Amino acid sequence: MLPAVEVLPAVDMEATVLAAQIDPRRPDNTLTPGAKASVLAVERALGARHLLDARWADGYFGTQTITAYAAYQRSLGYTGTDANGLPGATSLTRLGAGRYRVIRTVVPGARTSRDGHVVTTRTLAMLAEAERLLGRRLVVLQGSYNPGGDPTSAGTHDGGGAIDLSVAGLSTSTRTAAVRALREVGFAAWLRSPRQGAWPWHLHAVAISDPDLSTQAQHQTGDYCLGLGGLANRGPDDGPRIRLRTWEQYRRHPLAVIPRP
Repeated sequence: MLPAVEVLPAVDMEATVLAAQIDPRRPDNTLTPGAKASVLAVERALGARHLLDARWADGYFGTQTITAYAAYQRSLGYTGTDANGLPGATSLTRLGAGRYRVIRTVVPGARTSRDGHVVTTRTLAMLAEAERLLGRRLVVLQGSYNPGGDPTSAGTHDGGGAIDLSVAGLSTSTRTAAVRALREVGFAAWLRSPRQGAWPWHLHAVAISDPDLSTQAQHQTGDYCLGLGGLANRGPDDGPRIRLRTWEQYRRHPLAVIPRP
């Protein structure tokens, strides 16, 4: 008889990254649905490296866990937005060596260009699908990995997953439809107006669960998932309310719904 082979527990990266975006923005310790077991495995692995106190190993990916994971990323030599506290596929796998296996990985993809601005292949694919749903092409005004490129962005575009889109020539109804299409495919998206800040009318979209998000973009996606508007005042969301889902869930099941926290 062959010896039994130990099967390591699975850590769902999709659920883990989503929790890492939402949990730090919550007003309480409510857990992100479907993420507890995966987050707990990650927290225990951080604890084994003396980066997270045992009392914080509770399945809640809050600020203590974000700080601990960022410290782990720095221990691997990551800097800047690469040490943002959001689990990436490489760091998550290395952390779990001998403890867990990673499933449902989320990969931003290679950097490419759209309308002269840097985006990743994941973001570009999401935008292309949103445009298909909308029935028209949208023009990118600002892309990702653009630190200091626009002071009004407050760092949102320093990492990956963030884009601004032009609304020139779009009617009011088409602007709303564009926000809806972006949200359908997994963006936290809003129509921004000059009344809200020192910027012209535009669409602002951040790819949910992109592990390369800057801290500011991470906060925006977390707020979006909690029904907020993604601005510093943390006011209510003013866009169309639709089912919450990531790009990966949209690709698997276009009608699937993630329960809102």
